[in-house]
Amino acid sequence: MPTRRHFIAGSAATLGLAALPAAPEALAAAPAAQGAAATAGTDTPNLVVILADDLGYGDLGAYGQKLITTPRIDRLAAEGLKFTDAYSTAAVCAPSRCSMLTGLHTGHSAVRANPDGAPGALKTGDTTFAEVLRARGYRTAVIGKWGFGPEEGDQPSHPNSRGFEEFYGYIDHGQAHEYYPEYLWHNGVKETIAANAGGAKGAYSPQLIEQRALDFIADHAAEPFLLFLTPTVPHAPSDIPDVGAYASRTWTQQNKGHAAQITYFDTLVGKVTDRLRALGIAENTVVLVTSDNGPHEEGGVNPDLFDANGPLRGYKRNLYEGGIRVPLIAWSPGRIGAGTSDRPTSLTDVLPTLAELGGAPAPADIDGLSAAPLLAGSPNAARHNHLYWYRDERGVTSRANTEDGGRATWLAEAVRKDNWKAVRFAPVRDHALPDAQWQVELYDFASDAGEQRDVAAANPSVVTGLVALMRSSWVDTYVRKPFGVRTQIEGPAVPGQAFTVTATLANGSGKPWTGALLALRVPAGWQVQATTATGRDQLAAGATLTTSWRVTPPATATPGTQWPLTVEGTAQSPTGPLRYSAPERVSTVPAAPVADAYLSDLAWVSATNGWGPVERDRSNGRSAAGDGTPISFGSVTYAKGLGVHAPSEIVYHLGGTADRFTALVGIDDFSTKQAATGATKASVRGDGKVLFTTGKLTGAGGPVQVDVDVRGVKLLHLVVEDANANSAFDHTSWALARVTVL
Repeated sequence: MPTRRHFIAGSAATLGLAALPAAPEALAAAPAAQGAAATAGTDTPNLVVILADDLGYGDLGAYGQKLITTPRIDRLAAEGLKFTDAYSTAAVCAPSRCSMLTGLHTGHSAVRANPDGAPGALKTGDTTFAEVLRARGYRTAVIGKWGFGPEEGDQPSHPNSRGFEEFYGYIDHGQAHEYYPEYLWHNGVKETIAANAGGAKGAYSPQLIEQRALDFIADHAAEPFLLFLTPTVPHAPSDIPDVGAYASRTWTQQNKGHAAQITYFDTLVGKVTDRLRALGIAENTVVLVTSDNGPHEEGGVNPDLFDANGPLRGYKRNLYEGGIRVPLIAWSPGRIGAGTSDRPTSLTDVLPTLAELGGAPAPADIDGLSAAPLLAGSPNAARHNHLYWYRDERGVTSRANTEDGGRATWLAEAVRKDNWKAVRFAPVRDHALPDAQWQVELYDFASDAGEQRDVAAANPSVVTGLVALMRSSWVDTYVRKPFGVRTQIEGPAVPGQAFTVTATLANGSGKPWTGALLALRVPAGWQVQATTATGRDQLAAGATLTTSWRVTPPATATPGTQWPLTVEGTAQSPTGPLRYSAPERVSTVPAAPVADAYLSDLAWVSATNGWGPVERDRSNGRSAAGDGTPISFGSVTYAKGLGVHAPSEIVYHLGGTADRFTALVGIDDFSTKQAATGATKASVRGDGKVLFTTGKLTGAGGPVQVDVDVRGVKLLHLVVEDANANSAFDHTSWALARVTVL
């Protein structure tokens, strides 16, 4: 489906903008937001969320573990609130983490499966709990595994673009499997780890992540902060410098390493709480410890040796309880009392819980419910009508496949309502498959918490009701309500010529705001004039304030240079002042062509790509520019052109000087040789208007000839989109892409 940006001349993609800034700009903007925090009151707690990777329900001593020692977390469970019925939002990590960050279950969220080729990505409208809390002045960091792509520093799915002003760790899901990586990302920059060069094992990444996390706490101890700490342990492989107390065990080396990873995670949690105590802020900090899904069996690890799923059935990848029920402990001395809770609590609840604790409005269109009253000792925390899970997983492991009866790669769904749990499997990958063709199982937790007895045949009306809940919980495309600040740029940024910036402050929460105001900051020497009202006394729930400005770069502004623009939206919510910031970067366009030219020889205004860089005169690869093969269709090689991977968009400045644009566009031989499943759709757009579209492109169908009148077009967009919900083999080329000049 075309996104909004494709229809707006000079949109964020067109003008080389990032949805939010890279790290230096994010940090520079942070002090302006601290005024909100200053009035939030001394009771505003710091927030630390520690997320393990593949830690099973039974992997901690507090949840029954006998072989692996976890004394620090066990102490937190004894001192704080231990949840017995907490759930990850998926049975594998990418969709689970997306749901946790955004408060949407997997029937609504942007990422609903682990990557199969191109990594899953968050989008501009996917408000995270970091964005919610930054509006109240929180300093925010994610340190460890992010898990969403693309692996680039300046794109809408990057942590800096999703509310985290500080990021250190892995962007990409796949790279996070390496415990001795040759680099990690610090905000938008790759930082080489010399000790791991050439396959050496000199620096263990969890230890690097640990130090950054402890430093972040120390650096921001005097102000409200949110730390999302996501070490990769105990995910496979079972790498660790020292297996410690497990060295003398008769287990395999993989099992020793796995146990040591869990104990390392326990030690890391202990170091975090020790640092909080040493700084005198433990009593004003809420710590949540949990996991993204059930225990794994990869790399030779035997979860049954450790009884990693406790009394539950299933493992990572299963929608049975062992795959999705996870530990969850909430700890804050003097704030959270000791106890246990059997409230069915999904990790979708993290966003609204953190928001309520931090006095921040949360989006009203999320699936999560705040558990903050429960942490304060109240029995009146809202309870879900039901919990929902969706699985679209192509990976197979033996134990998980056995539990699923050989159906590990089938589409699956599950619902829990009260003590009833239904799981169903589709024999083909089609969610629209009629209900009668799914295989449904039903379990009664009142007598069978281990899901050993399928009672579907004896309870047809219960099955019918739960299947209806499954259907109602799924939406093909979940349209989000606007929340916070969003910006649009119209028209090219030409030195000496005005263009328009339009911003919207949206109250996507459930309560009214007052004193809403929008402001635009521009570089020194640029002229800016509001053309509509910049404020509103009242902003009802669901309402928006929209403001436009005419912005003129000086005639001396250097072409091809990026410039910062920042929109700030402020308002007063019932819980305190809010400040939403949307830093953008606009590029002054390169000169328009003065003679006929191949586009691969011209400088583009901006280029976004699903994998790797856009290639000039080669089909797209995944690494540095130039690593691809020459562009070819049907074994015919073309010397000039552009290689991309869906979704992609390349924008050129024609300045109204060109006459025609011609090209051949299609799925190239490189992709076709990988698999025959690639399918894309290409379009040519001028100043936001669709000038040409191909329909579905496949390798078997060959390329399509493009010949478009571009007279008067200032900005030319070349767009390629996935056409079959599978972008794994969607390398696409624009061969002989060329403009002729009037």
